[in-house]
Amino acid sequence: MHKTTDGDTKLGIVIVDHGSRRAESNDLLLEVVEQFRQASGYPIVEPAHMELAEPSIAAAFARCVEQGASKIIVHPYFLSPGRHWHEDIPHLAEEASANLANVPFQVTHPLGPHPLMLKIIQDRIEDCLDN
Repeated sequence: MHKTTDGDTKLGIVIVDHGSRRAESNDLLLEVVEQFRQASGYPIVEPAHMELAEPSIAAAFARCVEQGASKIIVHPYFLSPGRHWHEDIPHLAEEASANLANVPFQVTHPLGPHPLMLKIIQDRIEDCLDN
């Protein structure tokens, strides 16, 4: 199934984390992206790191466009809406868009206080108590 926004607009999804010097932290994002791709039905889903590691947001944008995306949705894989969400990620996404003929983009809210986060917290606590 190919999900679109409307008509022939093909979405590219960029899931971006902070980035780390630790490979295992960066590898976690790859797992999240692959799981999301399989679960969501979006065919174009790319990982990006805001800093400290590759691929960059610009590289992820380019990969999406190479696969036919005509609009990019950037999801910050962050818990809270700090400076990175308010300033850094939108700025980096704007630069990436400008380098690709101004392909339109939007930045989602971070994970934040979504109701499902409460269930995740509960599950993590119960997992800890079971050990």
